[in-house]
Amino acid sequence: MGDLRISIEPIVLEGDAVRLEPLSTEHLAGLAEVGLAGDVFRWFTQPVTTRSEMQAFIQTALGEQQAGTALPFAAFSRRLERIVGSTRFANIDPNNRRVEIGWTWLAPAHQRTVVNTEAKYLMLRHAFESWGCNRVEFKTDSLNERSRKALLRIGAKEEGTLRNHMVTASGRLRHSVYFSIVSEDWPAVKAMLLGKLEIARPAA
Repeated sequence: MGDLRISIEPIVLEGDAVRLEPLSTEHLAGLAEVGLAGDVFRWFTQPVTTRSEMQAFIQTALGEQQAGTALPFAAFSRRLERIVGSTRFANIDPNNRRVEIGWTWLAPAHQRTVVNTEAKYLMLRHAFESWGCNRVEFKTDSLNERSRKALLRIGAKEEGTLRNHMVTASGRLRHSVYFSIVSEDWPAVKAMLLGKLEIARPAA
C-alpha cells in the first residue's frame, strides 16, 4: 500500500546556509546568470549552455512536477541572498516509498561547500521524516569521479553500474552508477551530516 504522506505539493526547505524554494519560470534569469558559465552541466546527458536551454530545463522539471513524478527546487545561498543552483526530487514512487535526488547543479563557487551538504541534508530529512520513504537513490555518470566521491561522503552506498544506461547529447553511451540511502541508514547518516554542518557553521 502506498504511503499517503508523499505529497508533490511545492514546499520550502530552509537551513542555515541554503533555502530550497519551489522552482518556477521566474527563476530563469537567476539560474541563467550563474549556470551558463564554466562546465556546470558537463556530466548532464543534455548540457545546458544557453538561456533557451535553461528555459527548457525548467519547463521539463515543471512538467514532471505536474505529472506527479518530480519536485524541483531553486537553491538560494542565505548568506548572499541569491540563487546558486537547482536540485530536485525525481522518479517519485509513492507505492514503494522511493524517490531519487538528482539533477543537481551549483554555481562553481558553491560546489563542495556547506550549501551542497545542507541541501542534501534538508532533502534527505524531508524524504525520510516527512514522506516516510524506504529508499532515496542517486545516480551519476561512471566517469564523474567527483560526484561519486561526494555521494560516498554524504553516506550513500554504491550499489552497482547500469551499463549503456543513457545516450548523451554527444552520442556517448553513459554507464550510470547507482547509490542509495535506505531508511535503516538514515539515523547514522543524519548524525554524520549534522556533525559536518556543525563544523561548517561560523562561530557566533
